[in-house]
Amino acid sequence: MTSRADAVGLVLARPARMLGLEPFFGELIAGIEETLAGEGRSLLLHVVPDHEAEIRAYRRWGQGQMVDAVVLVNLLTDDPRIDVLRELAIPTVVLGGPRRDLPFSNVGIDNAQAMRDALSHLLSLGHLHLARVSGPQTLFHTQARTEAFVAECERHGAQGTVIEGDYSEASGTRATRALLGRRGAPSAIIYDNDVMALAGLGVASEMGVPVPERLSLLAWDDSALCRLAHPPLSAMSIDVHAMGMQVADCVLNLLAGGPVTSHMAPLPRLIARGSTAPAAP
Repeated sequence: MTSRADAVGLVLARPARMLGLEPFFGELIAGIEETLAGEGRSLLLHVVPDHEAEIRAYRRWGQGQMVDAVVLVNLLTDDPRIDVLRELAIPTVVLGGPRRDLPFSNVGIDNAQAMRDALSHLLSLGHLHLARVSGPQTLFHTQARTEAFVAECERHGAQGTVIEGDYSEASGTRATRALLGRRGAPSAIIYDNDVMALAGLGVASEMGVPVPERLSLLAWDDSALCRLAHPPLSAMSIDVHAMGMQVADCVLNLLAGGPVTSHMAPLPRLIARGSTAPAAP
């Protein structure tokens, strides 16, 4: 496919209101746009309610030659979008994986190792009753984190509970209330994003559970929300802006006639702050 539009497409299948609350995609988009702009290209962003609408957008773009390439995010475990984009023959870079069977270039993150690192921190503090508030289980990275969480808890003889969320404040609130309201409540909770973690911190305060004296909280994807919370939230941090630039570099390589390639983003690193502490005796 030759360059016609000087635009790269990104479709986000999620509630539009979430984009204003969740810093991850803002930083990712900024990194992609910064690199594309240096080559005289722009990012075409489209927000839709679900993956069916996302696929319809790809078909419109392909038929109208509206974009030169696509960035695919939130890889699913059995992803119908892969076959559609292959059929449309639109150069594509996938943010997600690693998956060996992808026909497209991709930038992957070792979510399993990152989860093991997060758990190692909490286990070293003596936490043996752990919980995880995940994102949607259909997402590839969610399953990778959950599988690592369950396996690592079993390996260390810890009790591990997983509740599925959807990255929203409401789901973080519901999950945390359910966890803290049960017998044998966890002493530490890992959240799949900063918004749910901040909601969990609020619930703990409402229920009279002091953080970190009786409950440790750890968020995924560090942000200003984590740093400004009280206490500041410990977090798994990745340079999302730099990852966006890495994705855009892969796109430009494809548009220049380069081969399909697979890359790994830097491993998320744990930043310990005031929301994690040794388990209460």
